[in-house]
Amino acid sequence: MIAHLRLYIAIFILAAVTIFLIPIQWIAIKLRLKIAKKLPMWWHKIATKLVGLNIRITGNIPDARPMMIVSNHISWMDIPVLGSVMELSFIAKNEVNEMPGANLLSRLQRTIFVVREAKRKAGQQAQQITRRMLDGDAVVLFGEGTTHDGNRIGQFKSALLGAAQFSLADDAVDSVLIQPVSIAYTRLHGMPMGRYTRAKAAWYGDMRIGSHVINIMLQSAWDVEVIFGKPIVFDENSNRRQVTKEIQSQVRNNFLNTLHDRQSSEKIDIVNAE
Repeated sequence: MIAHLRLYIAIFILAAVTIFLIPIQWIAIKLRLKIAKKLPMWWHKIATKLVGLNIRITGNIPDARPMMIVSNHISWMDIPVLGSVMELSFIAKNEVNEMPGANLLSRLQRTIFVVREAKRKAGQQAQQITRRMLDGDAVVLFGEGTTHDGNRIGQFKSALLGAAQFSLADDAVDSVLIQPVSIAYTRLHGMPMGRYTRAKAAWYGDMRIGSHVINIMLQSAWDVEVIFGKPIVFDENSNRRQVTKEIQSQVRNNFLNTLHDRQSSEKIDIVNAE
């Protein structure tokens, strides 16, 4: 009963905040105001609190630009988690632009939609991402191109770094900073999550987003680790496939080490308590 009451209150507050901010953000985007980059981060900070996401950041967030963030992908929660950490723009597949509700929020977030199968549009899409990075935006792409069950890291796609390679053709760009980021959902109500519980946090396959959002909010106490790895300088001498492998290796190692460290620390706490 209390959990459902908390859910209704959270939904009401988030809806009210969203309705209030929509026209402001729309005007800010149209007028190219600096606040258009800040409002989404404020919204995400509010959303993560209402959903019940406790975020811990490890590593340094670089200030260098142009910058592309490459992360693993577990759930829709990754969006507000990353969005609450810093000002950024997401790269999303065009299917998101066709989802009612999600398409509006994504546009207000200034998301860049891409059609990955449309090779003819690849140059145009890469140019759009380049312009956004040259404007000072940190651009986020999910290296796997899809979500997984929260227990593993999928294969990263080197084609997704095409925008970084394309950016080097611009006279104003000598290099692009690639920032590997790992996201791991580690605890629920303070207790370490196992494989089964982490899979419940993940949103993948044919799961319905509405019911998943409600289930996540009813639990309302998820610990999330965001690990910033070692930045990689991508320049004209870089090999896209090798850089992709290096990014994937960093993301996977930091992800697995985080899960192991959280579980190990919990075992130590239990022993000491005894």
